[in-house]
Amino acid sequence: MKKTNSFLTIVGMAVALMLLALPAGAYDKYGPADTKCQMKYNLKGWSFGVKMQRGEGRITCSNGQKAEVDLAANAIGFTIGKGETLGGTASFSAVKGIEDLFGDYGQLEAHAGMVESAEARVLTKGEVSMAFGGTGQGVDLGATIGAFRIEPQ
Repeated sequence: MKKTNSFLTIVGMAVALMLLALPAGAYDKYGPADTKCQMKYNLKGWSFGVKMQRGEGRITCSNGQKAEVDLAANAIGFTIGKGETLGGTASFSAVKGIEDLFGDYGQLEAHAGMVESAEARVLTKGEVSMAFGGTGQGVDLGATIGAFRIEPQ
């Protein structure tokens, strides 16, 4: 278990550094994007050199907008395992509205666990960034790079 805790500590520090590099929010000729959104999600999947996950979530925004969403992640890297994350949370950079959140993101992820599992991801789509992490059940270890899709249901 010590190896997993050390790995998660390193992952946590790496994610914190990446979050410092996220854009503060999108701006255009009409002014700043000031809507903050969060997502609660569930994902499950497997990996062996490639990682495939499917799930669902619910996005809620400070302007009152809400959406039920389907999630899909596909990635490659050093990875092996099977697991699920239930009740994970994600935060987005400021946007004009919820429609800015839908689409494909590039992702960088680290995950580890034996029975209890943890993951951390940083994703970007143009000026929109998302950081999320969660805990769950499974046996997994790895680091991947790939794509993550959010679609309204």
